[in-house]
Amino acid sequence: MPKHLELPPRLALIASWVRPGAKLADVGTDHAYLPVWLTLHGRVASAIASDLRKGPLARARETGRTYGAAGIDFRLGDGLAFIRPDEADTIVIAGMGGENIAAILADAPWTADGHHTLLLQPQSRAEDLRRFLMDRGYAITREALVLDRGTIYPVLEAEAGEMELTLGQLHGGAKLLHDPLGERYIIEKIIRLQGAVAGLNRSSATADREKADALRDILTALLSMREEWRHANCPGN
Repeated sequence: MPKHLELPPRLALIASWVRPGAKLADVGTDHAYLPVWLTLHGRVASAIASDLRKGPLARARETGRTYGAAGIDFRLGDGLAFIRPDEADTIVIAGMGGENIAAILADAPWTADGHHTLLLQPQSRAEDLRRFLMDRGYAITREALVLDRGTIYPVLEAEAGEMELTLGQLHGGAKLLHDPLGERYIIEKIIRLQGAVAGLNRSSATADREKADALRDILTALLSMREEWRHANCPGN
């Protein structure tokens, strides 16, 4: 009897967003937990699990063997370079920095052709990813926060389209007005930015003062977003 595979919260959220019968490509798959789980549950028509390095790809294959998932296409390759547009309609890139996810998509402009759904989970610098999507012909269609091992992560669904995000939305989330974790996510960002501004204020360098001014603009935008969240979710406060 194959072992039971349970996904961590951030991958479980992504799995719940994968449409039944999807052709999946999981880029930077590492242990391949997501494609293995989706295959075992009959949720996908096909699955490609790719990684840049041999070590993670070997772990991915071992996961497939351990849990008895057959038919997954394990590939060694950089980003989407070795995946054809017609091989996947749903592309998952999770567990890396937002700037790295953006770089992978920049090298695969076909992902904005209107025939692909992107499920993205940045570990850091989500604002860089949101800005890239806005500037490069994508629209965020859904966004949610998930608490995993004490850390809040955003998960984004994006497709070809157009959108305009405010400074607050770039840093505090494009579609998180009613998310239960929205206020905590914004507050954590505010605290980090306040610390950064305090550090820059101790410098006399012109460049540092300019950085501090830019961060204060972001702080103002996030404080406004926090008030919007509170009005939307805490009537009467």
